Amino acid sequence: MRIRPSLRDDAAELAALLNEVVAQTGTSALEEPLDEVTFAEWFIDGPLMLISLVAEDAGKAFGFQTVSRYGDLPEGWGDIGTFTRQPGRGGVGSALFERTRLKAEELGLVALKATIRADNVAGLGYYASRGFEDYRIDRAVPLKDGRPVDRVTKVLRLG
Repeated sequence: MRIRPSLRDDAAELAALLNEVVAQTGTSALEEPLDEVTFAEWFIDGPLMLISLVAEDAGKAFGFQTVSRYGDLPEGWGDIGTFTRQPGRGGVGSALFERTRLKAEELGLVALKATIRADNVAGLGYYASRGFEDYRIDRAVPLKDGRPVDRVTKVLRLG
């Protein structure tokens, strides 16, 4: 498996991967599909993007991970997001995170923040297994359909 920077040319394939994850899992922070232009702006080369990596094998993307300045973040923090093809292929998230962490430290970031829906058990486990610790819980955040779901913010201190 190869980990490399995401390119605008990847937008169609990665947007399709993201949209599959959103549709299949029902636990992504994103609730609506994205077109490739919006995807590229949010996840590849928009003004808030710091790191955007894709995991591929034999020319097929199996996942991607990003770090951005999205949201109201303290200085030196990045907001991380991870999306992998479902059903998953072992090692994709680990390989992405290994490179993302190194790149984040090279950029001088001091912390990575992940916000995960409380019903996303796999996502909570993924970030916990990488050393992220609970930072804050936003209770009963309404989904598009009105259902309340807690949002768990986890933080990993770097360096």
